[in-house]
Order: sequence, then C-alpha cells, then structure tokens
Amino acid sequence: MLHFSRLQTFFIWLIVALGVAYAAPNVVPQSWLSSLPYWAPSRPMTLGLDLQGGSHILLQIDRNQLINERLTSARDDVRRLLRDQRIGYTGLSSSGHFVQVRIRDAGQVEAARQALSELTQPVAGGLLGTTAVSEFEFAEPEPGLLRLTLTDEGINYRLSTALAQSIEVVSRRVNELGTTEPIIQRQGEDRILVQVPGLQDPQRLKDILGTTAKLTFQMVDQSVPVQEAINGRAPPGTRVLYSRDDPPVPYLIEDRVIVSGENLVDAQAGFDQMTNEPVVTFRFDTRGATRFGQATQQNVGRLFAIILDDRVVSAPQIREPILGGTGQISGNFTIQTANDLAVLLRAGALPANLNIVEERTVGPSLGADSIAAGQFASIIAAILVFAFMIAAYGKLGLIANIALAANVILIIAVLSVLGATLTLPGIAGIVLTMGMAVDSNVIIFERVREERRQGRSLVQSLDSGFQRALSTVVDANLTTLIAAIILFYLGSGPVRGFAVTLAVGIITTVFTAYTLTRWMIAVWLRHSRPTNLPAGMVQYLPEQPAISFMRMRRYAFVISAAASIAAIASFFTVEMNYGIDFRGGSSIEVRAKDGAADVGDVRSRLENLDLGEIQVQEFGSPSELLIRIGAQKDGGDAAEQAVVNDVRSALEADYEFRRVEIVGPTISSELARAGTIAVIVSMLAMLIYIWFRFEWQFAVGAIASTLHDVIMMVGFFVWFQIEFNLTSIAAILTVVGYSINDTVVVYDRVRENLRKFKKMPIEQLLDLSMNETLSRTILTGLTTLFALFALYLWGGEVLASFTIAMIFGVLIGTYSSIFVAGPLLILFRLRSPAAAGAGEAQGVGQLPAKG
Repeated sequence: MLHFSRLQTFFIWLIVALGVAYAAPNVVPQSWLSSLPYWAPSRPMTLGLDLQGGSHILLQIDRNQLINERLTSARDDVRRLLRDQRIGYTGLSSSGHFVQVRIRDAGQVEAARQALSELTQPVAGGLLGTTAVSEFEFAEPEPGLLRLTLTDEGINYRLSTALAQSIEVVSRRVNELGTTEPIIQRQGEDRILVQVPGLQDPQRLKDILGTTAKLTFQMVDQSVPVQEAINGRAPPGTRVLYSRDDPPVPYLIEDRVIVSGENLVDAQAGFDQMTNEPVVTFRFDTRGATRFGQATQQNVGRLFAIILDDRVVSAPQIREPILGGTGQISGNFTIQTANDLAVLLRAGALPANLNIVEERTVGPSLGADSIAAGQFASIIAAILVFAFMIAAYGKLGLIANIALAANVILIIAVLSVLGATLTLPGIAGIVLTMGMAVDSNVIIFERVREERRQGRSLVQSLDSGFQRALSTVVDANLTTLIAAIILFYLGSGPVRGFAVTLAVGIITTVFTAYTLTRWMIAVWLRHSRPTNLPAGMVQYLPEQPAISFMRMRRYAFVISAAASIAAIASFFTVEMNYGIDFRGGSSIEVRAKDGAADVGDVRSRLENLDLGEIQVQEFGSPSELLIRIGAQKDGGDAAEQAVVNDVRSALEADYEFRRVEIVGPTISSELARAGTIAVIVSMLAMLIYIWFRFEWQFAVGAIASTLHDVIMMVGFFVWFQIEFNLTSIAAILTVVGYSINDTVVVYDRVRENLRKFKKMPIEQLLDLSMNETLSRTILTGLTTLFALFALYLWGGEVLASFTIAMIFGVLIGTYSSIFVAGPLLILFRLRSPAAAGAGEAQGVGQLPAKG
C-alpha cells in the first residue's frame, strides 16, 4: 500500500499540478492572464448573482390568455369560413375550451361541416414519424349545433410554440440592454429563466421583460362621441381604449388593424426636429409601407391611433398621405423610455403575456460584501482546522493539512473547468468541506494508531491502517455524496451551487486524503525513517477509552423519545417561521444611505401602504434592515411585483436596495414540495445503499437515527423560530449526510468486531466499537464545528440561519450515532442474547482490548 511506482507518482502530482494551473486564474490578475499562451488555463470560476450582483427572474407564460386568444382567433375563422360559403348561422360564441355555432338551415349543416373541417387539420407533426397534432376536435352535440373543442395536444403545441418564440424575443430584448453573459433558458413547459449578472437597474429589466409590446396602427372612429361609446352605445366593430396620459384620455378605436409591429424592420430613439422632444422613429417593410400608405391616402383628415399593448400612445391627425414607409411615435417620452420602446419594437412582440413568478435581485454592494465575508470566514476556518490537526497529530497533521490545501485547490480547479457558478452557499460548501475533509485522514490515522498499539511495526501499522480504512472512507463519503446529488437535482439557484461544491469536495477528498496523503507518508517514511508515530501536542482522550455507553442507552432512549415527541407536537401546534421560499411574499434588504436605519420610521411608512403583514428588523448592522412582506391574498404574482414597486417608491430616497426576493404562490408551493421530496428521497437512497453494504438491522438503525436527527432539526427551527427557507433544506440534507457518515463509521467497526469477537455480548461489542471510533468522532466533529463557527461569526447574515442549523445538526448527529444508532442494534437483536457467554479473552462487564 505504501509503495508507489514512478508512473503513479507522476500521475498523482500531474493531477495536483493541473489543479494548481486551473485554479490559478481565480487569484492571478487578469492582466497577467492576457499574456499567457492561448492553450493555458485562463477561465476563473463564474460568480453567482448573490456574489457579483444581478437579477434572477423566472417568467411564466399566461396559459389562460394564450387559450383565450386562440379561441378568439378560431371564432373569427369560423365566421370567415361560413360567410365565404354563404352559410347562415347564429349563436357564434366561445366558452371554456370550445367554440360553437348553430346553423340555421338544416340543409346546410353538411356544407358547414366541410367548411369548418379546415380547423381540425393537423398543425404539427406527420413528418419523420412524429405524431400529428390537431388543435380542435369536431363534435355535434345536437342537430345543427357544431362545436370545435381545443384539444390538450393543441394547447401544448401552442404553449410550446409560444415559449420558443418568447425565448427568442426575451433574448433579443436582454441583449439590447448591453449586459454581459446573460443566461436565458427554458425551464419546464411554460417558464423562462433569465439571469443577468452585474445589472445596475433591475426595475428596467423587469419593465422590458414584462411588456408584451404588441404594436398596432388603427383608425379612430369619430362617428359618435366617445362618451356615448363608454356608456355602452359603441358602434359594432369598435372598442374604447385609453391613452397613457395622466389622466388617461379615452378613444373609440376601430377593431381593424391597418399595420402591426410585425411589419417593422427598425425602430430607433431620436428627437423631434420641431420640439426637440424624445421620440421613436420607425421604418416598415415593403408590405407594411404599402398598407400604411394606402390607409393614409384614404383617410386624410382623420385620426389614427398608435396602440401599444391596448394603450394609445398617440393619436395624430393624417394631414397628408405617408408614402415613405417611415414615421415617428411621440408621447411624452423621456430619453430612457424612448430607448426602451425602441428596444421592445426591434425585439418584436411576445406571443403572450409573461408573468414574473419569482425574482431574486442582489445589488453589487451586497455582492462585494458577501465575497469579502466568505473569504474572511474561509481563512479563519482554514487556520482553525490546520492548527487543530497539527495539535492532534503533529507531523501527520502537517501532512494532512498539505493534503487539505491541495483538496481546496482541486475543488476550485474542478469548478473552474466545469464552468460551475460559485454562490455564497457554494463558499459555505467549500468551508464545510475543509471541516469534513479531514474526517478521512482522521479515520486513517486513528486506525494506524490502533494497529501500532497492537504491537505492529510502524510500516506495518501504516500499511494496514490505510488498507483497513479504505472501505470506511468510501462508505462514509458515498452517503454524503448521495445527499449532495439529490440536493442538486431537487434544489434550485444558490442551493444547487452548494450541492455542486459539496459533491466535488467529496470526490477530491477521497483522492487527497487517501492517495496523496499516502504518497506523502511513504516519502516521509523513506527519508526520515521514523521508529514511532509522531505525537500530537495535546492528549484529549486516553489511548484506550472505556466508556460504558450502552449502560446509558435507556436514559438516552427516554430523552430522545421525549425530545422527538416534543418536536413533532411543536411542529403541529406552533407555526414555523417559514421564509418566502415556502409561503410566498417579498423579502427586501435595504441599507440607510446616511447613518443608522430607523426601524420604526420604515415600519410606519410601509403600514401606510396597506400591504398586509409586514416585518421590519435590523439585519447585520445598525444601518441595514430586512423587510418581509407576506404573500398578497388577491392579485397573484402580479400583486407581489406591485408590492415591491410600492416599497421602492416609499423608501428609495433614503435607503439603498441591496437585495430583493419575490416568490409568487405558484413557486412557493413547488419549492415546499421539492424540499420535502428531497429529504425523503435522500433517506430512502441511503437506506438502500446501507442495506446493500450491511445487514438490514444496520440499514434500519441508520435511517431511524437519521430520522431522529431530522425531527430534532425541525424542532430546532420551530423552538427558536429561525427562518426556514431553501438553505434550511440544504442544511437538513447536509446533516443527513453527515449523520449517516458518522453512523456508517461506527457500524463499519461494529461489523468488523462481529466477525472478530463471535461470542462477545452485543452490549460489550457495541461499547468496544464506540470507544474505538470515539477519537475519530470527536476530532471530525470539532473540525467541522470550527469551520461552521467561522461561517456563523464572519460569513455574513445571509448564511447565519444555515450555519446555526448546521451546528445544531452536527451536535445532534454525533449524539445519535452513539446513543441512538448503536442501541437500536440491540433492539433489533443483531446478536442473540444466547451469545452472552464468556468473551474471547475478557470477562463480562469489561471492555476487551483488541488483539
């Protein structure tokens, strides 16, 4: 195990060297990178929006609007087709998902069926073996009544087409803003994810994304006063629309569209030569120019309206024919609104409304603060872990620290190569990995110490220690990897960044702790020729502890059962402090522009807005506040956006908006469901893995103790009213992985001792196994807690709830692996009481020494 060929040595250090090369761009100045050869690594990690600032917006197509528009279009088609065939009809209407019409003459029903069959023809598919899709199904519920029903396949086809068109339009709009590396991608069947890093004006982005931008040119009907139309006497084929002025001006508009935005080939912001006011100039294509020219020739002296999303932008008089195919739109624009309208017109209209169902915006100042806090917490955690390992193991601790440093470098390198996004929870994942990565070294070093105490030579002890620890290291890390993978697939946003970092850290840990550490120890043995293991600076446990844990199992069972029942009862009787991720609403972090923030003044201003439930509290420093606004009961996702706009208007004069998160009711219910599924699936996956690797008693015992940890963590959130959000799910899943990790290490030793001491009573055998792994349990727990306390104290307020939950979870996980997982094996009769005869070399009631 301690012999390495030159080829093996070459590949080990090649991996480390590549890690250094690919991690270097994250710390080397960009000016240096530009002078490197083209083949040299030069891509640093991509920073998430929570670190560099920017906006994360999830848009959803308005499905109902899409259906209604298709039915309206189908109704017009029915009218046109029947009129073309001179078929008399009555009762043409649309309702629900169908359009129906009654044919007056029974003799024309068959002709009507033939005429309307055009609408039931396939609109997609039929090529290359794909399934044809018909939008409408034809039916005749009673003689003479013809009904066309919109099919589910037809709706899905329209939805898919509209989504593809919307992605193209949104991409053009966002790119027109001049942002760098925006991410625009499809999410699910009816959603578009837009992530724009480094954006300075998120409100402008929302305005541009939320505007459908359907532009039409239509004539104004001046045959009757508009007030008569408002009172309900509008001529057929007209409707009343209002201008964008304040107060709005009503216009009676003909339904016939002269030209639409589809005929535009260019639109630019400019200035009116007469008034010098901002305007938008436009140019039609050939078809649009011809139709516009004909309409203006035939209607000289009349008003025509320029309409954008059913609002009249302007209604000028046609003084002379406009034949050049160009024109301008004026309407009390500012320079920015003129630019924005030009952007919208160039990008094209959306096929349907897009509603913002989730928004997470971070200002650049908060992103910079988060990076600084994460870096400082990482440095403190590294110093604490490094110092503790040297104190505990001396020179072996120094070797472990070198491996740990290489581990962090490899994590950064892999994230850079994969192009993964580093988020604030991702930094937490790196810090947590530093605490947990030493676990593999501790398992190996403690096994080496045991082998040495049994009288083997140093070389034999080291060789046997690495060999016997391998299965434990793999089992322990695989369980945590399962939790990380499930968290990635069921998580979202920054939580996924945490899962990626944790998973990469687990893989690199196995390499550095087992292979790299083993190589360095082999070199140390060859050059230093030591005769004994290096001693640590502190002796925190006796060499062979003999604590009777199983004597305390009944008290532990009572305490655990009482605490679990109390946690479950509290969950059902006391409302948990759910964050907006799970109950919807808005969360806004602000910082006073001058001096300390005034909680009372802010609360008073917001209460005047009549927004419902409002919470205002200090957040981090006296100048910063966290504002939480409950989900709006009426208005859906649009109402949540309106709330933030009202808050911004009330506070932006005195406060800087550092972070805005809006979660609509649709997303909040989905996140809650996904979080619950993630915890359940992770526990089932671990149950299957442990059942495969151990006997069924071990699998059930591990899951029962882990379920105990989950229940206690839920109770912790309820009792201390800590906000429960997406990062809380990440904390629970990480604790699940950590607890299973801890339990597997103990169970692995129990399994080994079951083979070794075939007649030892199970209570004694469990005590022996617990004591043999106690040093590893304490050391791993302490290094993990050092990293977590560094995150809690210096990692920033955003991570506070995550880290305090993790600290509690590590403590409770350590407790359960000893006092819950172990005693359950007695309860499940892992070894029959008949085996309570004499031990192999020890009397009953004493812990045996190995060997």
